[in-house]
Amino acid sequence: MQLDQVKAVITGGASGLGHAVARHFVAHGGKVALFDVNEEKGHAAAKELGAVARFFKTDVTSEDGVVANVAAAREAMGGLNVVINCAGILGAGRVLGKEGPMKLANFQATVMVNLVGSFNVAKAGASLMQANEPGEDGERGVIVNTASVAAYEGQIGQAAYSASKGGVVGMTLPMARELARFGIRVMTIAPGIFWTPMVDGMSAEVQQSLSASIPFPARLGKPEEFAQAVAFVLGNRYLNGETIRLDGATRLAPK
Repeated sequence: MQLDQVKAVITGGASGLGHAVARHFVAHGGKVALFDVNEEKGHAAAKELGAVARFFKTDVTSEDGVVANVAAAREAMGGLNVVINCAGILGAGRVLGKEGPMKLANFQATVMVNLVGSFNVAKAGASLMQANEPGEDGERGVIVNTASVAAYEGQIGQAAYSASKGGVVGMTLPMARELARFGIRVMTIAPGIFWTPMVDGMSAEVQQSLSASIPFPARLGKPEEFAQAVAFVLGNRYLNGETIRLDGATRLAPK
């Protein structure tokens, strides 16, 4: 798929990795619908991107809300052929912390946003993309989910986060196999440590320590590099049902 043909729903599109993807698409002639819970940032992000961008305040865990907003996004863009799931929360916390066992609600909230939310938006997008006119190789759409290297080497305090991202990795292949008959590809990218609003809030010492832990290049990932990886996935139709690590060869330590 060429980027100037892209009509994409991007969750978490108001900031971080999602916004970098939106910028990349728009810069290459695509149209985007930004889904985010942050209304102020969402409107500002859409305004920055111009007339080819729309913002839809969206809770990715709401089934009815997502169905309605995906339909509205398709209407606004004149079509829908890409879904990019970047919405997520960290959900850090120890199973047995200083104040006792983790509240089950904390674990559930992390899984709901990161895993259930990704599935919710993916299936709503697929439901509409199945009716698209087939392109080359019969392709009708592409779904790209975001996992994390924590899906493979979760650190202490990441039980909920790692479980949620491991679930995203786990559903990639079966979803790709199922949606193959509709010409819809499903891929996942598992980023390492990237410059995001969360990292911006850390001290310079912590940022330097994180950078030093990455083999090569010894720096944090740039959101633009994540966007380039997404663009590569869209452009290569033989990529399907797989998770790509984007991490500078880093492997997370236990803590």
